[in-house]
Amino acid sequence: MNVPMLLIMGCTACGKSSLAYELAKRTGGEIISIDSMKVYRRMDIGTAKPPLENRQEIVHHLVDVVEPSESFGIGLYLELADQAIDQIKQKGRPIIAVGGTAMYIRGLLEGIFEGPPAHPEIRKQHARIAEEQGNGELHNQLLKVDPQGAERIHPNDFKRISRALEVYELTGKPISSFQTQFRSGNYKYDWKLIGLRRDKDENNHRINMRIKKMVENGLIDEVKSLLAEPNGLSDQAAQAVGYAEIINHFNGQMTRDEAIERIKINTRRFAKSQRTWFRSFADVNRYDITEEDTAEGVADQVIKDFNL
Repeated sequence: MNVPMLLIMGCTACGKSSLAYELAKRTGGEIISIDSMKVYRRMDIGTAKPPLENRQEIVHHLVDVVEPSESFGIGLYLELADQAIDQIKQKGRPIIAVGGTAMYIRGLLEGIFEGPPAHPEIRKQHARIAEEQGNGELHNQLLKVDPQGAERIHPNDFKRISRALEVYELTGKPISSFQTQFRSGNYKYDWKLIGLRRDKDENNHRINMRIKKMVENGLIDEVKSLLAEPNGLSDQAAQAVGYAEIINHFNGQMTRDEAIERIKINTRRFAKSQRTWFRSFADVNRYDITEEDTAEGVADQVIKDFNL
């Protein structure tokens, strides 16, 4: 069934979720989250999930789908996203996808870069280096051959660092060169792309205020509760910005205030990498918004622009 399909992208704290909610409310649509961490149950505060009342009013797909102890990747995400798209189409409702995980957005648009098959010997070599010298040494190696790719991978994310180095060693090309080849008009679905942009300083201020509110709303207790669960956190979940820093605080590596400041720094750094990624996407209808703009006002313009 031919239904409107909107995909809203933008860096963290720019107002994507508020716009998606407003558009879904007005058009009778359903929302598909494009976020690698909102998939985890009970990781609510640190991932900035939409308020529970919004999720009760508007159907949100790909939120709270796996346990924090489980691993989750782009392959499973795309499988579940395709199912959600089919379900919403069957209802004849508009589809509003929203998020900031660039690789998942890319997957929704064009599928995923499979790359060369895994090479066991290379992976064993990486594992030895990580064991003897730490993940940081591998991340430094990646910085030398693929600084753009390294910027998007947490220094403790052994699996992704190893894969990026493996691709480079097998192909002679950085994995980011494959991952940024967005081709105009070659999308899997008939998406209309919306890109939200804010002034960098203004967006950084919004990030700082968001994190302050997260802490006030109980982020530290949320992390403590998750760590106390029988199965704990998977490596992937534990590396999420906002969680990794608090875990380091619990491990005595930094004070509470240092952890909070580090969350702000890492989130701003993440937003910078998102801005770089999103400039690579083709056919995006970009909206420059300010503090004076409301979600309702931006929704008015989007509805007008796309005849919704």
